[in-house]
Amino acid sequence: MADRRPLVTITGASGLIGGILADRFAASYRLRLLDRAPLPGRLGQTVDLEDLPGLERAVAGADAIVHLAAATSVAAAWPEVLGSNVVGTYHVLEAARMAGVPRVVFASSNHVVGMYERDWASAAERPRSPTPLDHLAPPRPDSLYGVSKGFGELLCRYYAEAHDLRVVCLRIGTVLRSNDPRDPAPPGFDAWAAMPWEVRIRGTWLSHRDCAELFRCALEADVRFEVAYGVSDVPHRFWDLEHARRTLGYVARDRWPDETLALDASSPR
Repeated sequence: MADRRPLVTITGASGLIGGILADRFAASYRLRLLDRAPLPGRLGQTVDLEDLPGLERAVAGADAIVHLAAATSVAAAWPEVLGSNVVGTYHVLEAARMAGVPRVVFASSNHVVGMYERDWASAAERPRSPTPLDHLAPPRPDSLYGVSKGFGELLCRYYAEAHDLRVVCLRIGTVLRSNDPRDPAPPGFDAWAAMPWEVRIRGTWLSHRDCAELFRCALEADVRFEVAYGVSDVPHRFWDLEHARRTLGYVARDRWPDETLALDASSPR
């Protein structure tokens, strides 16, 4: 019997979120995993985002693309974000158009609005947004990485409106490899952060289960183009979740701190 599950192509499948989605989507979708290097322990295809013809072949026949591949460091220099994030995102959208893939979910970033955090950090001893930012807040990137993701959102809107793609841009919160928000700050955090880790993680944490649910909702929502934030049910949320609930159907299931949370990242939740 033919497998009728939707075929979802994931770029950057070797990364943390790529691994989370590959594990948690396996029962609901047929998956085509793409990365520029072989994927240890997984079946996948190697393709470089700079190779547009190869990328078109790699996504052909898919029902949707989840575009995760990117230079992800907030400290990344312009040549790196230009190639991986600007040109790479253009190639993914153009490959989708040429191959007739109808839907793209773009992994954007909260760093598109990261400068607001600097305002909050200088305004109070316990910095947090008194009113969570919504999708209508003007972009204020805190880095060239944030600039590149904001440009990616504009590309996505153009392809949605000019080429009839269905596109959702997700401004993702903080996803931790351990899935434990009580862990110490990751290496390099102090080089760019405007506030202490213990404060920021209480406003930005996104659990593995909620991360997978956010992307599932984006894949299945009946929308033309949307930008939405994704975090778990954290005590000092920086960003609005009502828009994601209303347009995508996303509802966070994990709270921080929550002693009942399964902290093993490999356990299905």
